[in-house]
Amino acid sequence: MTIAAHPSRTLDTDVLRSFVAIAEAGSFTAAARQVHRTPSALSMQIKGLEQTLAQTLFVREARRVRVTEHGEMLLSYARRLLQLNAEAVSHFLAPAVEGQVSLGLPDDLGRRVLPRALGQLAREYPQVTVNVIAAGSAELSTRVASGDLDLALIAAGSDDTDAHPGDIVATERMVWAGLPDGRAAYRQPLPLALANHGCAWRASALAALDAADIDYRIAYSSQSGAGQSAAALADLAVAALPAGLVDPPLVALRELPALAATHVALIQRPAAGEAADRLAGCLRAAFDLDQRS
Repeated sequence: MTIAAHPSRTLDTDVLRSFVAIAEAGSFTAAARQVHRTPSALSMQIKGLEQTLAQTLFVREARRVRVTEHGEMLLSYARRLLQLNAEAVSHFLAPAVEGQVSLGLPDDLGRRVLPRALGQLAREYPQVTVNVIAAGSAELSTRVASGDLDLALIAAGSDDTDAHPGDIVATERMVWAGLPDGRAAYRQPLPLALANHGCAWRASALAALDAADIDYRIAYSSQSGAGQSAAALADLAVAALPAGLVDPPLVALRELPALAATHVALIQRPAAGEAADRLAGCLRAAFDLDQRS
């Protein structure tokens, strides 16, 4: 099918924006909040778009929607069209925001929202480039304070958030992770797989065990949740992790003391610049959408 065969068929940028929001959020309800429309309005937009293209774009499952093969193809075009549209408008109506931004975050912390935030930044501010650095929360705090990084996402505990000159952008429920039929949770002293020293995940775990007067030994330490999960998967230890990082066959163990929630804090170097401000706004929006969905 060539473009010349259907010269009257065009793609509305508002509809494409809704389509991208649904594809990235995996939910009509969550996307509706992002684009400030009702879910029924988005449903009508997508129905019209599917009729225009004569293709099914989404598969509706029990708790989420996912793009079809044709939807994946359109998603690539839609992102490029929206980016070109934003670039054209900003060229004529507003001074271009450009420059480099350095963003630090632990490996696991932003994996749910970073693609969404970077995608929004690329569409709205295509001349901004981002350099992402992975490190532990304690190191990242130091590097922002010294001016080595513009922005960082860090794990923060309930008692130490005031120590960080930033914003709390998310709250994460902490759980003990282990195998459902594992023996690690019953060993004495209790073997632990924890984040490195200085991380709020580690502090939450040790505070809970100390309060319950449970003997423990730190069997494994890792900068990433993947490292902690590996020890739990081998049934060598139990791991203290945000609930969102516990994937099957691991489960949240109920026989151990409850853990205090931790937070995700966004900290920014003073006078980091307009490009850093724009990235910070995209990160806040992405976390807000993730917490609501």
